[in-house]
Amino acid sequence: MENGNEDQRMLIASDSVETSVSFLVSPAADEVKKYSVQQREALSGEPRCIECGRYGEYICDETDDDICSLECKQKLLLRTKQPKLPTSLMLPPVRLPTTDECFYVRDGNGKSEAQSLTNEQTELVRVKFEIVVKGNCVPAPVLSFSHCNLPQKLLQNIESAGYEIPTPVQMQAIPAALNGQSLLVSAETGSGKTASYLVPTISYCANFRKKLSVDQKQPLVMVLTPTRELCIQVEEQAKVLGKGLPFKTALVVGGDAMPRQIHRIQGGIEMIIGTPGRLIDLLTKYEIELDSVSIIVIDEVDCMLQRGFREQVMQIYRALSQPQVLLYSATVPIEVEKMASSLAKEINIITVGKLNKPNQAVKQVAIWVESKHKKQKLFDILTSRQHFKPPVIVFVGSRLGADLLSEAITVSTGLKASAIHGEKSMKERREILSSFLLGELPVIVATGILGRGIDLLHVRQVIVFDMPNSMKEYVHQIGRASRMGEEGNSILFVNEEDKKLFAELIGILKSSGAAVPRELTHSRYLAAPLPSNRGNRKRKPNF
Repeated sequence: MENGNEDQRMLIASDSVETSVSFLVSPAADEVKKYSVQQREALSGEPRCIECGRYGEYICDETDDDICSLECKQKLLLRTKQPKLPTSLMLPPVRLPTTDECFYVRDGNGKSEAQSLTNEQTELVRVKFEIVVKGNCVPAPVLSFSHCNLPQKLLQNIESAGYEIPTPVQMQAIPAALNGQSLLVSAETGSGKTASYLVPTISYCANFRKKLSVDQKQPLVMVLTPTRELCIQVEEQAKVLGKGLPFKTALVVGGDAMPRQIHRIQGGIEMIIGTPGRLIDLLTKYEIELDSVSIIVIDEVDCMLQRGFREQVMQIYRALSQPQVLLYSATVPIEVEKMASSLAKEINIITVGKLNKPNQAVKQVAIWVESKHKKQKLFDILTSRQHFKPPVIVFVGSRLGADLLSEAITVSTGLKASAIHGEKSMKERREILSSFLLGELPVIVATGILGRGIDLLHVRQVIVFDMPNSMKEYVHQIGRASRMGEEGNSILFVNEEDKKLFAELIGILKSSGAAVPRELTHSRYLAAPLPSNRGNRKRKPNF
């Protein structure tokens, strides 16, 4: 860094990621830029932002890296301070396997040796971490990323991103995906599923490009997700893991200019990340070569194979040439298993934890609230020092409801709240999420658009204001309150309008050790009243 620039640049300081940011700036400095788009491009010889490459006008006091804005500072700190997997998950020392006990994983051009476990050790690991596999020749799980024969730079990126050891789903899914197997993977929300498919696909892309004799730049991997926000998040994580490798991505979502997306693809990329609708538009209006796509990832597969998405997904799949198929979700109904077989002749099933159950790290509280009293109950919680734990996501059932409720929260409680839903522009949605991550916005009122896969690391409280139409959507929504095993809590408002889900809800609450409201237990809409078991019930918090 040039000494002349050091005197003129500002130091952005903060006590932690979650606290408000204070600034030490020179009197002549302009207002600190909040977003990277507000920053100019770096000139020759000027410092560049470590996150986006724009002019590094500021220095992050915690890492001493050059950054361009508060947005990139937050991204940097989230990346470098990602929650670590608890050391309690570590197994006791085990005997290292011999060469004869190793299995082989694909490296993009043949096979390479990788360390594995004995049959006895494999069974021990799977039992300990509740890993269940169905299929032929599923490789043993790995206890270290270094046992996967990954490119050295990718291993460095994994370490820099804060991953110390694989999570249970990563232990089993990464070696299986590297082995070229098609997979249907189910694991609870916040368990590390995204990295479990990004690590093997990035490894494949990097090795494939490295060994090519010609400069072929057609896409090799396609990732489909149901929402723009999830696509953006997946791409951001892919860029972190693929930094410094022969690996480029293209984001293909609605709300952004299509010509720019086409230009990105035609310039040569390895991975397309997109929503089905925009990808269909792209395929029908432009000549995009997909013959080289050898892996397709379908995230939130239960949602993607439902009506509305199913035909689009199948149309995209049929445009590919027998790719390896990787399917992921926290909830996988039996009908999804049946449909998955139509996408791959041989598909192995990996289940981690209890199938279709909520994240056990989320403490659930169900409150019986009549519809006309729900707003006031919400206001009471948001103004309670004991029960309000920002930042908070409030889930509602409609776009109009999100707008109206966010305004009512601001007026009635004085808390700054914003709505996020599908009718908002991509620019608005990005700004709202950035403000939320920066701690400037304590409450977001959202439709189900944020219920699937979004990784909001510092959210520890979710309020389900309107019960969704299915229990699997409820499982996904409350899963936003816990990432990578961190404890969180969810509050559900329930009343007779949700009567179709009463039986399933009672089962979910009881399986998690949560109290069941008396009105729900004795509802006339149940086939038969359930016993109260008062002596065994946990006392509900007094909201």
